[in-house]
Order: sequence, then structure tokens, then C-alpha cells
Amino acid sequence: MRYPFLAGAAVVLMTAALAACGSPSDRGEEKAAGAGPAASSGPAAAPESGPGSPAPAGPEASPADAPAKIPDAGLTPATGSFTKKQKEYLVDRVPKGMDPAAVLQTGQETCDRLTYLVKVDRDTAVGAIVTGEIADAKPAVEHLCVQHKDLVDRASRGYADGTHQGKKLRPGHYRDVTPTRTCSWQVTGANGKNLVAGSSDDGKRTAITIPEAARAFTSTGCYAWLPEGDNG
Repeated sequence: MRYPFLAGAAVVLMTAALAACGSPSDRGEEKAAGAGPAASSGPAAAPESGPGSPAPAGPEASPADAPAKIPDAGLTPATGSFTKKQKEYLVDRVPKGMDPAAVLQTGQETCDRLTYLVKVDRDTAVGAIVTGEIADAKPAVEHLCVQHKDLVDRASRGYADGTHQGKKLRPGHYRDVTPTRTCSWQVTGANGKNLVAGSSDDGKRTAITIPEAARAFTSTGCYAWLPEGDNG
């Protein structure tokens, strides 16, 4: 395999097939409570950092801090030429002083990783996009490997571990991807009312329903959730 690294993408589903990709990270130490509705009526505590967790808040870089990009006219390789799609991918992505071909190679590696994971397990590939373990998948797929567009489309309707609320919530049926033995979840409604909650300590995939009344959804140790019955 030409690009064999993907930390944590298939901890349960395809351990043997992904042995060459490296060992998955430990997403939790403490054992979760048994499956079933949680006794607490309040929203679950925010998850600790891990795959798919929201990045800590901090000052955002201003446009003035962003590195200058090579103008479109300067996007030429040392030898040969870029195709139209390759050049479209590179627009506004190549900092001054960097070889455009190196940036293009990064996008091609993203496509290769997706191609490999699809052969191993399609849900794992989508989950890796949802959590950001395969970063910048959308522009790479849009311009360099359009055959994987369905993966990006499905990932846009999934949830990584963390807390999701407001307009980010989409009612429906979901199933987790490569959960740990400390996978837990909670859905709350208005005023923090508990609607759905549970946990799993066997590492097996679980299905949940996010109802129309949901106002927040919190997941820990489940890696990612994908819409059921939706393969594209």
C-alpha cells in the first residue's frame, strides 16, 4: 500500500486489514455505564479531547496573518503542466515559496487513502471524513477523485464525537462507526430534558434515533455516527 497511515480509522471493523495503517488511538479509559436511558435529566458533560472532538477555542487568525498565496498564473510545475482539474484544486492553496506539485501530491494522497479505505470498509472511509482524520477531503474529491463524491456527501450528514446542537441537528436514524468500549451518547430537548441516552461497553455498533424535539446531541467514544439507509 502506497499510503498506509490512518490512525484509528478502523479499530473494530477491519483490524487485520488496517494493520499496515498503524494502531488506533485509545479513545477512553473509564468504563461507561450500562446501555439504556441515562438517569440524569440534564445534558451530558462535554467530551474530552479525542477523535472528532471540537477544537479548543482560541483566537482565529486574521486575513493579514494568512500566508500569501501563489497567484493563479504562477501555478505551474517545474516540468510538464497541470490538468484543468489539478489547477482548479491548487487555486488559493499554494503558499508563496512552496512547490505547487507538492500541494497537489497531498490532494492525490487524500484520494488514495479514500480509495484504500473504501475497499476495506465504506463506513470507515466516511467516518474518517466526518472526524477530520482525512482532512480536506472535499476539495480533493471535487477536483481530483470525483468517484468518491458520495463519501463526502454522506459525511456531511454525519456526526463526529462531541456536542452538536441547534441547526446542526438533523432528525433521523444513525449508526456509530468503530466505537470504543466506552461509547456513550445523549440527546436532550428543550430545557435540557433527556430524550435519548445510552452507552455500550462491548465495542459493537449501535443504532440511535434523533427525534424532531432534539436540541442537542452529545457523543463520546463512538468515533462517528452515520445516517442509516443512506449510502450516498
